[in-house]
Amino acid sequence: MIDYLRLEVRRALRDTGFVIFGIGMPVLMYLLFTNVGGGADGEWKTLSMVGMAAYGAVGAALNTGTGVAEDKTVGWLRQLRVTPMAPRTVVVGRALTGSVTVAPAVASVLLAGALVNGVRLAPGQWAALAVLLWLGALPFTLLGLGNGYRLTAQTTGVVNMVCNLGLSVVGGLWFPIALFPGWLRALSDWTPTYRFAELGRTVADGRLPGPATVSVLALWLLAFGSYAVVSYRRAARTV
Repeated sequence: MIDYLRLEVRRALRDTGFVIFGIGMPVLMYLLFTNVGGGADGEWKTLSMVGMAAYGAVGAALNTGTGVAEDKTVGWLRQLRVTPMAPRTVVVGRALTGSVTVAPAVASVLLAGALVNGVRLAPGQWAALAVLLWLGALPFTLLGLGNGYRLTAQTTGVVNMVCNLGLSVVGGLWFPIALFPGWLRALSDWTPTYRFAELGRTVADGRLPGPATVSVLALWLLAFGSYAVVSYRRAARTV
């Protein structure tokens, strides 16, 4: 498992597209949202920092699935079939890879908030914020894996992009859900992205995440994890 994890991490970090779009784009969007048009107050800079860090984390997590779809094309998944690793082991290994590659996307936005926008939090808050945004991205890694195992490489990239944009907008990562109509606010409460960002927002506000936030994320983790395992088993029978 450790050797497999080390291999997949090296492959992901050598991807130039991931470095540019998975790490650079969320930072650029954050700085634009908070500094264009006269700037923003400190509260919005903090909330937007959390939202854009979550957006970068979701994109990096989903990108793991794109790599899986490409692996099917070159025969890597076929080679994994002849190893003694169980489907759950393969999926967990890939999920851990996604979790590792999420860290740079989160850290880059948090650094931009602290160094460029002057966001000030206690050291413990910074640490808790980074850890929660890192760990909380796991459901999206599993969603990306499920798409990658089930779809072609070209289709996976498109579907993951749609998932990222759709969930980010509806989940309030770009704009506060207070601006949404009532029906969309109610829907947003149940999205994994809203609850994911809520982990960071509560910590930045000096509070602990509520049980509803943790429960909703746990349900999505179970759902996306099941989807990833079922998709892997299906792919293993057809490649």
